[in-house]
Amino acid sequence: MATISPDIQRSRRAKSATRPGDRIFSGLSKGSGITLLVIMAAIAVFLTYRAALAISEDSTNFFTTFEWNPANTPPVFGIAVLAFGTLVSSVIAMVIAVPVAIGIALFISHYAPRKLAKPLAYVVDLLAAVPSIIYGLWGAIFLVPYLDGLNKWLDQFMGWTYIFDKSQDGVARNLFTVGILLAIMILPIITNVTREVFLQVPKMHEEAALALGATRWEVIRMSVLPFGRSGIISASMLGLGRALGETMAVAVVLSPSFVISGHLLDPGGGTFAQNIAAKFNEANEFGRDALIASGLVLFAITLLVNGAARWIIGRRKEYSGAAA
Repeated sequence: MATISPDIQRSRRAKSATRPGDRIFSGLSKGSGITLLVIMAAIAVFLTYRAALAISEDSTNFFTTFEWNPANTPPVFGIAVLAFGTLVSSVIAMVIAVPVAIGIALFISHYAPRKLAKPLAYVVDLLAAVPSIIYGLWGAIFLVPYLDGLNKWLDQFMGWTYIFDKSQDGVARNLFTVGILLAIMILPIITNVTREVFLQVPKMHEEAALALGATRWEVIRMSVLPFGRSGIISASMLGLGRALGETMAVAVVLSPSFVISGHLLDPGGGTFAQNIAAKFNEANEFGRDALIASGLVLFAITLLVNGAARWIIGRRKEYSGAAA
């Protein structure tokens, strides 16, 4: 008669000893995951259906048209200006926010004394909870007037770069100001996640580097930053997601116009979220379908950005933590 191995016996006993609470928790976890997928699919189907109704009636190319007038006969609307403004303002925000956030996270986790690190981390956490409309009002009342001087300085000394050449007069209600405001808004998000990742670095790695005679900066460069690389990318993508979809703050600060200009200091431009917020109430049924079509593009861009981030993290083992 064949004997049953001890491993199989232990496995059977473990299965028979599964408690009802474990089965309930497992079912709830699976149900939550399935519910999330169903919600995402429902959103995608709704956006695609309503967008198809609008795009089928568009008399021009939806992706290259610089005008937004769905109430016209025939309808004329496109997302070229919105896509340009959304991407440019988000890139400006990321270029400013990511290095500053990494520096703040390193200071809190590895340089600041404990008595200073905790209050500073608390203040950063509070900044993440400030409503976007408050940022928008602060940007319109305080930031825009004070950036006029910076715009003039950039135009005078950096105008040869073309992008900082100011070809139109006006206040600083432009994509450059929007990018700076978005950088301030996403800074606490990136800082909080990055700080928590840096705090998870194994102390043995840092102590081993110090034992070999490494300086504080060399420890950070060789131990902390490589370990936290995937966390930095994830935090940056979270910040980019908010920058892409930010609505009220951009709507309050930006002076919109459907013109694409490489001069970042010129007033005008627009973003997907700002255009939807500004035109949704006054739009008719077809106009709302057109706005939903632009929202579908923003939805697709967000999915592509997150997918690209996951691919970047997973394409090398040391990014994903498999080599840790």
